[in-house]
Amino acid sequence: MKIAVISDIHGNMQALNAVLENIKQENCEKIFCLGDLAMAGPEPSKTIEKIRQLLNNSDFTLIQGNTDEMIANCDNQMIHLLEENNPIMAHALECDVTVVSEEQKIFLRDLPKQYMQEIDGLKILLVHGSPRKNNENIYPDLKIEEVEEMVAETDADIIFCGHTHVPCGYQTNSKQTVVNVGSVGRPFSEEPKSCYAILEINNKEFSIKHNLVDYDYKTAAKILNERNFDGADKLAKMLIHATSRYPQ
Repeated sequence: MKIAVISDIHGNMQALNAVLENIKQENCEKIFCLGDLAMAGPEPSKTIEKIRQLLNNSDFTLIQGNTDEMIANCDNQMIHLLEENNPIMAHALECDVTVVSEEQKIFLRDLPKQYMQEIDGLKILLVHGSPRKNNENIYPDLKIEEVEEMVAETDADIIFCGHTHVPCGYQTNSKQTVVNVGSVGRPFSEEPKSCYAILEINNKEFSIKHNLVDYDYKTAAKILNERNFDGADKLAKMLIHATSRYPQ
């Protein structure tokens, strides 16, 4: 069985469609999505609707990302707190909540925060940030002891996460496999390619690889720039060439 694991779409329909086509070419039987569907991207509402359509298929599983939770529960206090540390993301959120419908906000609010599934005797846990918190960072340069502390409370054999937009993987001393699948819609790399992971299971043996996918990032950047909230132009430039996690 081959399973695609995607995360952090962030309203980027061009990237999502390209990745879905690549998943089809890879003959994956299931798709796991780790959330962050819409915030600070070119087409937040349209992307949520696309994901809702995919959920009509029993082979699609979705959990809530931290920014899905933010859009669903946004208020003035949240925007004010975010503005203190990251004003551009605060402006993006403020704009997002005006274009995402109330029905879509309810949909985001009701998504599960985590999901566990057993396949061929392997326990697979889906989280957004870490098993402890949906906004905890699993980066490539962590000490293995830090990763082990984050996953200590779960007995899952494989833990998939996203959130940081930077792909990586760890094998713990307790023989747990932890994989950050990267980002579909806002990859934090100098090369503007979408990233996701493929899990292949065969008789309790498994392998995991990351796939990099070309997409029309110029169109995505143009659409995002035209949203015209304060800082949209900087977020758009990050789709073309990202050298940091947040716009400067």
